Amino acid sequence: MDIDHVVLWVENPKRALDFYINILGLAPVRVKDFEEGRAPFPSVRLNETTILDLMDHSMLPRVRKFTDGGERSGGAPINHLCLSMNAADYASLNARLLAQGVELKTSGEKAFGAQGHAEHSV
Repeated sequence: MDIDHVVLWVENPKRALDFYINILGLAPVRVKDFEEGRAPFPSVRLNETTILDLMDHSMLPRVRKFTDGGERSGGAPINHLCLSMNAADYASLNARLLAQGVELKTSGEKAFGAQGHAEHSV
């Protein structure tokens, strides 16, 4: 079993696209369709089998209708998204983040995830 997609709540899909495409280096998915109003939200490709959907908070009423309207249905943001990469990819990403004024902070603990404990967690 694999993760097909994760939906992330964002305040500004265009700004989120800029981050995920130009800083993280992910490939755009359905961006033109989104910009032309043919797709309700854009996505970015994490890998061959997984995408991240960048859903604007304004979509909450639509999601609540789809999920039967519970108070927290679709409205709770996810706590975090953990990406795994090798040291060279991390160094490249960190350089791009620093160039944008984003400084990563070490978590101070070994995070546990799908691949076991992380050697480095920020």
